[in-house]
Amino acid sequence: MTPSFPARIESSPRADAKSPPRAGMKASLHAEWTKLRTLPSSWLLLAAAVVLTVAVGTAAVSAVTTRACESAAACHEDTVKLSLTGVWLGQAAVLVLGGLSMGAEYTTGTIRTALTAVPRRWTLLTAKSAVLAALTAAAGAVAICASLLTARLILPGNGFTPEAGYPPPSPADLTTLRAALGSVLCLVLVALLGLSLATLLRDTTRAITTGLGLLYVVPLLADLLGDETWKDRLERWAPMPAGLAIQATRDLARLPIGPWPGLGVLAAYALGLLCVGAAAFRLRDA
Repeated sequence: MTPSFPARIESSPRADAKSPPRAGMKASLHAEWTKLRTLPSSWLLLAAAVVLTVAVGTAAVSAVTTRACESAAACHEDTVKLSLTGVWLGQAAVLVLGGLSMGAEYTTGTIRTALTAVPRRWTLLTAKSAVLAALTAAAGAVAICASLLTARLILPGNGFTPEAGYPPPSPADLTTLRAALGSVLCLVLVALLGLSLATLLRDTTRAITTGLGLLYVVPLLADLLGDETWKDRLERWAPMPAGLAIQATRDLARLPIGPWPGLGVLAAYALGLLCVGAAAFRLRDA
């Protein structure tokens, strides 16, 4: 009689023991859009960026006139750059928005919930960056177009007419278009800078303080320095003086750094810190 042996039972995962599904990029983008649009401060900060950019630009073009010069042509004003002056202040609002988009999750502890839904940290950070960049670009485009339109209405009354060598600012002019698109990119990069610092520092207040220092304190140091060599270096390599070179449309040879290289410096700060923040975000606990 052949001895019987117990049948071998193959182990198989239970149907009810499935691991939770991981959210893909599309779902992550939708989640980040929902989070950002339902945060009241997001719309307030975007509105502040538009209002500040337009208001400061309007004040700048209203304050200049050809009557202070021997002739209109002798003024040598860069009217396009003048009309976009408000970006210098509007960037503060988008920096705060970028800092809050990540820092608020650390403050409230919802970062753990977010990572439970989206375990892939690169996916989470990429989705957050994309939504932030898109919203900032939309608000920036509105602000820049409104600033140029306001300048077109005000400048002729102050003597800056086409006959005097000052055509009205128009996106149809390639130089003006470069300054306008570059200004929108500046705002986007500053928002990403805020996000990068919040990801790296895990604290909204420290991120915003550090970002504001980079944007405003460093340029002030350049003005206070008596050494022209160091002043020139800071204007070349500090993020904001370099980044705003993209707005210049006249006397480009006299700039410390060219328009596109200057924007590249700002991009290096924003994207470089974003990569460092992403690496730290991936390696450490939430």
